[in-house]
Amino acid sequence: MSAGVSRLGYLGYAVRDMGAVETIFGDVLGLQRRPSSTGDVDGAVSWRMDARRQRFTFTPAAQDALAYIGWELDSLDALHALVARAEAQGVAFSRADDALCEQRAVYEMYRCAGPDGVAIELFFGGIEDPMPFASATALSGFRTGSEGLGHLVLASADPEAAVHFYRQVLGFEPSDYVHWDIARVTFLHCNSRHHSLAVMNPVYGSAPGQMNHVMVQANAMDDVGRAYDRVRELGVPLVLTLGKHSNDQMTSFYMHTPGGWAVEYGYGGREIDADWQVVFYDSPRLWGHHLQQPAAPLR
Repeated sequence: MSAGVSRLGYLGYAVRDMGAVETIFGDVLGLQRRPSSTGDVDGAVSWRMDARRQRFTFTPAAQDALAYIGWELDSLDALHALVARAEAQGVAFSRADDALCEQRAVYEMYRCAGPDGVAIELFFGGIEDPMPFASATALSGFRTGSEGLGHLVLASADPEAAVHFYRQVLGFEPSDYVHWDIARVTFLHCNSRHHSLAVMNPVYGSAPGQMNHVMVQANAMDDVGRAYDRVRELGVPLVLTLGKHSNDQMTSFYMHTPGGWAVEYGYGGREIDADWQVVFYDSPRLWGHHLQQPAAPLR
């Protein structure tokens, strides 16, 4: 691994339908809504999935939009070194004040504008909650730790330039490439998780700078199966049915949100090791993952 970011730490999103967020992240996935605190602003609601105080924060807004992505580093020295290298490459950073660090529940953080205007936040010292994480439905818990909260896929107007930025500035390495239909996707890793980030061309309704989907991973397949049952019971619209990916071999399904992005919930999957070989796939699936018709907004 190169001297770059260590893992995906947190995610912020502006949403029109906070009720849909409650249904998907609370009722289906079993994340834990964090009690309000003095750090909350603008009606924001944060969600826990492990010992960290927060992993996802959603803020009510007139339009859905990706607000920020938090990438974690393992030490202050690593954080400062990365920022210094990036600034030497012409990337402008601003250091977050104490109030913003409190909102994000981190010790120290720097911000910059990434490809397609995506707000990138580099941080050290994710703050843990004094109360143990307890899920009402995800009995096995979520795979986080050294691999971070999961992965996300971003659309870019210039995928080649975006991949160059994430590799040269943030230190990602390629995992593999998938090209099917009209989609071209580069998968990138920064730890042993097969990918923490993927960059694709703006297809299937995704505009540059938008998130195609975010993935969270269960520690047991039964939790994914039970969540799949709850999707049907609650009437949550699917994007892709239960299936298995060709490249990372994750078994998962995808839920539709009113903002147009999806939430993937999965189990298993390959991990990066010292003998990893970067290859090309011409299909994203081994089985399943059947595309569903666009659904009405979730209520």
